[in-house]
Amino acid sequence: MTSVRANGVELGVETFGRDDDPLVLLAGGTTMLSWPDSVCERLAAGAQRVVRYDLRDCGASTTLDPEAPAYRLRDLAADAAALVGTLGAATAHLGGVGVGGMVAQVAALDHPNAFSALTLVSTRPVAPGPVDDDLPDHDAATMDAVFSRPMPDWTDRAAVAAFAADGADLLGNVPEQARATAARIWDRTPSSEPSVQQANQLAMVFARLDCRPRWRERLGELILPTLVVHGRADPFFPVGNGEALAAAIPAARLLVLDEMGTALRDAAADEVAAAMLAL
Repeated sequence: MTSVRANGVELGVETFGRDDDPLVLLAGGTTMLSWPDSVCERLAAGAQRVVRYDLRDCGASTTLDPEAPAYRLRDLAADAAALVGTLGAATAHLGGVGVGGMVAQVAALDHPNAFSALTLVSTRPVAPGPVDDDLPDHDAATMDAVFSRPMPDWTDRAAVAAFAADGADLLGNVPEQARATAARIWDRTPSSEPSVQQANQLAMVFARLDCRPRWRERLGELILPTLVVHGRADPFFPVGNGEALAAAIPAARLLVLDEMGTALRDAAADEVAAAMLAL
């Protein structure tokens, strides 16, 4: 892992594969670890140069104030486009998980020449906040259960990892995978400040972003090959969001994984990587 400067900020990156292979650029949701090692390794084995990276205020990227971000969603999209050039590529297959998937949609719309393909995982075609009437919102009972739990001591690595594992079943995820990922995120967070640790674990910063203007009405402009991956067991962005996203993008293919919740599972790495390589 290292960091590179793009669009005026430092972005934490990690590379898999050979530098002269086609670039697959993967934007994280909370951090780059939203993209499991298993998926990155299988893409690299398919002759791709895989670079996963932390969005601003996450992981090894520039972190200022996660509680009051002084940038917009479109700035994060511009980061992705700038990163392609910084990494020495002409274009990239861009992937995003969760809010990273929103970044990827806007990046492909605003910077079409920078991207050759798109993979959107566990995301939706509108910003955080109130959802359009035709899209399913967060499952209310699940969200009540998730957010009624006492918050951990964010400075205690073991407590944070246990908190992630405890909530995994509610979100359709694998407890031990969630525990391991949370511990790695904690280790990579450069500050011991509780607000920064919480932002890295729960992506709190993204709920505070200015995401205007809307981009859903522009999705028909996307003509690049697109894969939409969604879990049927996702209670945060229920599967209807992925279905609507795939229907709005002319060249999109929808891959629904029956056992998946909000997070990519190691067990699905072969299927997801194969679908991405087929674009």
